[in-house]
Amino acid sequence: MGTAMESTMAGNIMRVLKDYSGLFVQGIGFTLLLAFIAVTFGTIFGTFVALLKMSSNKIASFIGTAYIELFRNTPLLLQLYIFMFLLPEIGINLSPFAAVSVGLVLNTTAYISEIIRSGIQSVDHGQTEAARSLGLSHVQTLRMVVLPQAMKNILPALANEFVTDIKETSLASTFFVGDLMTTYRTINGATFLTLEPLFIAGVIYFVLSFTLSKLVAYLERRLRA
Repeated sequence: MGTAMESTMAGNIMRVLKDYSGLFVQGIGFTLLLAFIAVTFGTIFGTFVALLKMSSNKIASFIGTAYIELFRNTPLLLQLYIFMFLLPEIGINLSPFAAVSVGLVLNTTAYISEIIRSGIQSVDHGQTEAARSLGLSHVQTLRMVVLPQAMKNILPALANEFVTDIKETSLASTFFVGDLMTTYRTINGATFLTLEPLFIAGVIYFVLSFTLSKLVAYLERRLRA
């Protein structure tokens, strides 16, 4: 009985792979694209938010801190729902892909800002004082002295955030934007198979995350060397 069931499941997996391999490839593309958009723009905006939080201006620091706490302490799915359904109510109409991308970027910004802040603070304060004594402005000190040294700590953490975002993009399937879990739901609806496409999607997520995790570990060893 068990052998027959396993044989049937294996046959279904092979059939799903044969009939829907293109759909899985498309799902991988959308998943990686969403994660790339989130980390790229999250890094840009995260740098700005980190500087706000570290600012000596209390208002700027409060704004940066409030942003981080808001997005880190509310569920990502709730944030995606807000961008998907609340924005049209105030006249901002975005496609599902754009709405999910905005939600992921703003959520990732909160986490990356803390990565960047800790990376900056890991640089010895004496480096900043030395740069300022040489006549460099605050911006020049940050750009030419602090950030290049902080990158050793920031880069591996950013790569880990990319791995995390790959898995978090699964929430985008709620809005059918074409990611891997959307692929699963599409195949499930077309074939009425549940375990087989879910198993394939799980294996793909594992391969992507495991491979990138190993690359992150390699990057960390290179930076330490």
